[in-house]
Amino acid sequence: MKLKDEREKNESLFSLKRKNYHIPLETQRQQWFKHFIVAFMAVFVCYLTVYLLRNNFKAAQVLLIEQNNLSTTQLGMIGLAFSVAYGIGKTILGYVIDGRNAKKIMSFLLGISAIISLVIGILLVTKQATAGILFILWGANGFVQSPGGPASYSTITRWTPKMKRGKWLGFWNASHNIGGALAGIVAFWGATTFFNGGVGGMFIVPAIIAFIIAIFCFSVGHDEPEELGWNSAPEIFEEPDEQGEEKTKDLTRFQILCQFVIKNPWVWTLCVINIFIYIVRIGIDNWAPVYCIQALGWNTHDAILTISFFETGALLGSLSWGWLSDIMKGRRMLCSIIAVAIEFFMLIAYSQVTSIYSMYTVLFILGFLVFGPQLLIGVSVIEFVPKNALAVTNGLTGTCAYLFGDSFAKVFLGYIADPTKSGMNIFGYTLHGWGATFTIMFTALIIAGLLMIPVALKQERIIRKSTILKL
Repeated sequence: MKLKDEREKNESLFSLKRKNYHIPLETQRQQWFKHFIVAFMAVFVCYLTVYLLRNNFKAAQVLLIEQNNLSTTQLGMIGLAFSVAYGIGKTILGYVIDGRNAKKIMSFLLGISAIISLVIGILLVTKQATAGILFILWGANGFVQSPGGPASYSTITRWTPKMKRGKWLGFWNASHNIGGALAGIVAFWGATTFFNGGVGGMFIVPAIIAFIIAIFCFSVGHDEPEELGWNSAPEIFEEPDEQGEEKTKDLTRFQILCQFVIKNPWVWTLCVINIFIYIVRIGIDNWAPVYCIQALGWNTHDAILTISFFETGALLGSLSWGWLSDIMKGRRMLCSIIAVAIEFFMLIAYSQVTSIYSMYTVLFILGFLVFGPQLLIGVSVIEFVPKNALAVTNGLTGTCAYLFGDSFAKVFLGYIADPTKSGMNIFGYTLHGWGATFTIMFTALIIAGLLMIPVALKQERIIRKSTILKL
């Protein structure tokens, strides 16, 4: 008994030393930003770079057809391999990451993605790249890239208190807009500058850049304050424990997954909401140029510019909605309901306007609105689970979004809009043409909005309880 008491005393002293309780919380708060911003920029730059090795494929498709004789059907199948592997990998690798250093794993996987892209580029340069090989390699690339979002959410969430979290996750969310915009520029520059316009350069040059950045991001910053021997972020900022951390101390990662994620109705509700939000987002983003050409008779140049206006609005939305939800004391779903309500009316405008500049304006506003709920779903879901389940939970919402929402919007909306097809029969109603695609998007928005109401009420109860605890 005496030996046991002595061991418990030593363990207690070790815990006190590890957490550096002799450093006042006020000092930790003063030093918090300079350490947090390094970790934030590491995951921001890392995820931005991921898009250099993702959207380069979109930019390379024309040259892949011209130089490597690939068909649009083959390119579509290669793209599908990425999407499916990406969706599945979000949950699988998210589970692997939880409880480990998410920032370092994310950086390491960026390096693996760079190696895959380098191999693809070399095969293209040497004319050894077949559709089958590209299918396998690009699918593998999707899998290793998949935990980038969940890992970033994990690192930022571990560093931030609740009342700062939405703003910083919103700022991080802009990384994929910036990376997506730079991807084509970097890929094209690499091909024309170093490979005489060869499509292989669109994979090799971004791969080299990404590998260097992966090493840098792996080396700088900390994944959480505890790595410095500090208290956790809620303790530093004196926020109450809302995620059941005490309940998970003696549980394995699998037990945490089952008890706090799989059996959590709020997680699954947000997953379903995310599916319907993605149907609308991809339904607009993926098909706006085709809609403007086929239904409105625009020329190709004007139609392609719709993507730029939608993405510009999305960038502003990424920067704004998280910050707004922080101002509203963490009422993430209330903000999302407001966004969805306005989005419904702007979707009506999208279905009615025909002039070029009116359409650009509407799509800019829609981009701003769509990315509000998409961001806030990710912020909300991680506030319903312990910190040791952050990555897998965020990954699960992404898996549902990509496997169901993204796929439905790309495949079924495309089939319904296809003038050469007969449409789809659902519950005795034939859905065919662009008008039917709008009907589906309206329905998706209504369902998403209704499902957000109970989540908003739950968040309201949590916020009020937290307020009472502080008093």
